[in-house]
Amino acid sequence: MSFLGRSAPGPSTGVNQERLDMAMQELDMITDIFNRLVSSCHAKCISPRYAEGDLNKGESVCIDRCVAKFFEVNKKVGEKLQNMGAGAAEDYDRTIATAPRGISKMH
Repeated sequence: MSFLGRSAPGPSTGVNQERLDMAMQELDMITDIFNRLVSSCHAKCISPRYAEGDLNKGESVCIDRCVAKFFEVNKKVGEKLQNMGAGAAEDYDRTIATAPRGISKMH
């Protein structure tokens, strides 16, 4: 039995492996960005000693600002890379892959 119950083999019924690989790569990249965001903003905004079950106002404001700045920088870097072309994007990917985890201070 084939994928989604289709029984006729052929090029139109198969999964495009290249597209699947690209989607998996994009998912990995998004997951990595999310994990870096959480790690960085958590370290900057939330005390290691939890006094309350919920975020206090200061922590909440700090998290909001940290996330907004993170995405603003990410957007600007993406726009700059688009302007520079595909070659620069490959260089950026190599740089990000070797960069230390976390982002620089945003305050």
